[in-house]
Amino acid sequence: MKLFIGLGNPGSRFDGTRHNIGFEVIDTLSDSLNIPLQQTKFKGIYGTGVVGGEKVFLLKPLTYMNLSGECIGPFMDYFQIPLEDMVVVYDDLDTVPGKLRLRTKGSAGGHNGIKSMIAHLGTQEFKRIRFGIGRPTNQQPVPDFVLNRFSKEESVDIEHGIDRSVKACEAFLDTSFDKVMNKFNG
Repeated sequence: MKLFIGLGNPGSRFDGTRHNIGFEVIDTLSDSLNIPLQQTKFKGIYGTGVVGGEKVFLLKPLTYMNLSGECIGPFMDYFQIPLEDMVVVYDDLDTVPGKLRLRTKGSAGGHNGIKSMIAHLGTQEFKRIRFGIGRPTNQQPVPDFVLNRFSKEESVDIEHGIDRSVKACEAFLDTSFDKVMNKFNG
């Protein structure tokens, strides 16, 4: 069993923003695995399917970013999904746009969605794909920056990062996350 979660904010006004890159990865993974996101439970939208004989869940919490754990904790409990079978994809200010940093544990690093997950799961030890969105280069406040869209100059790197994120998730269906990290970090 595997669960792939993308963090973001619900609503069309957040579509395509830096903070919603986790949603974009899950939407692309949904298309790639032919697992439509059509069901709702625990303040989230999800889909289930079977890939290579393994049950796969795709989840987008609809609680708004800062409350993501309110969806994820109960969802995992209800479906009895082991923590080691979960991967979360989210935006990372400290990485250049489109670059990936895969980890098996770590602090929230100031990311409120991850803080909420840690609070609801009771641990920092869960697999993650940190997707680089960069930092503001002007004096723009971070909350405004993460709710902006990527520039045209960044779009090629972002599309490449989305493709690599999807491939990393798909690779985790066939191999250990350590091997996925070795292949996709950087």
